[in-house]
Amino acid sequence: MNIFKKMYCRTFQTIFKWAIPILPYSQPKILQNMQELASMLNEKNIKKVLVVTDKGISSLGLTKDMEESLANQNIEVCIYDDTVANPTSDNVEDARVMYIEQGCEALIGFGGGSAIDCAKAVGARIARPKKTLTKMKGLLKVGRKLPLLIAVPTTAGTGSETTLASVIVDAQTRHKYTINDFNLIPSYAVLDATLTEGLPQSITASTGIDALTHAVEAYIGRSTTKETRGNALEATKLIFENLLDAYDNGSNLLARDNMLRASYMAGLAFTKSYVGYVHAISHSLSGKYNLAHGYTNAVILPYVLKKYDRAIYKKLWELGSYAGLFGEEVSFEEGAKLFIYKLEDMLRYMNIGKYIPQIQKEDISELAEKAEKEANPLYPVPILWGKEELAKIYYEVKGND
Repeated sequence: MNIFKKMYCRTFQTIFKWAIPILPYSQPKILQNMQELASMLNEKNIKKVLVVTDKGISSLGLTKDMEESLANQNIEVCIYDDTVANPTSDNVEDARVMYIEQGCEALIGFGGGSAIDCAKAVGARIARPKKTLTKMKGLLKVGRKLPLLIAVPTTAGTGSETTLASVIVDAQTRHKYTINDFNLIPSYAVLDATLTEGLPQSITASTGIDALTHAVEAYIGRSTTKETRGNALEATKLIFENLLDAYDNGSNLLARDNMLRASYMAGLAFTKSYVGYVHAISHSLSGKYNLAHGYTNAVILPYVLKKYDRAIYKKLWELGSYAGLFGEEVSFEEGAKLFIYKLEDMLRYMNIGKYIPQIQKEDISELAEKAEKEANPLYPVPILWGKEELAKIYYEVKGND
């Protein structure tokens, strides 16, 4: 990256860091179960809601308890369950039409990050009916209050219940982009560990590392605050202490609850301090090849941390020391390398591979260009990389033919 582009990126990031204390961030109010959700909606005189979810959730009957609790308060439920793993603009439009035609008064994103992101984008289109999703991508282009939005996460990883972002794939071009606006932060989040009980091991693993990626990227970036650093440290500690227990025993509700808390705190950290190149690379891959975002994050994370090298030794040491991975007598360099070793050991244990073979060499230039455009200047990364440096990561992650 040339020096003028670097100056532009760092100036942009510095201005945003200074602005953090005065920007209108909010935190969703926490509800513990479906009875509290039903009571809240009843108090607000909401009589009909649209639940945005996916076929997997509906086939497992995970919404039944919520439907019964809402029915007891005479609240009608409409369900849109066609959301796909990387929600598309078509998903958003179909759900928006259902919301309007059924006369709904509130939105509930029920599921993983895909369902919650889809619900956010539906709310944005309802708030701005004359503005397309593509015209809302980027920063602060929604600009209007959404219908009442509630997030009910069924995985512990995305942190979407706390964030101002919605990640959508254009149904025609397969380009994946992010809409960022303070109005997208849900008003309420239901953190009920029973909804994550019995998740498949692969989803527990990938979403758990997704949360860790949020915490780590928020912490090692250059736009941290005392609050976001504290949230990232606590999230990292909880993940290292609980993820493998949740992976080994899906019915361990204490581990599940701790992972939900970790995901929530990591979300609070990165919604203010942002993420970095792991996410930029991951978004391009999941959009192009329809791969799960948490999985691509998990594979990419060690590569990016190693490439940052000594620029993040101290911060990785702080994360690892707080998480109890090593003692304070360990040097910054040794601690950083131990952190990455422990991460890779955890990935191996959970059968997350080292490579993403779906990557095609002929796509790498385009993928790197999209990642560079997403990340720079928005993400306050430890070291700035241009398209060429990013392309090297794709080749490493692709592995040998």
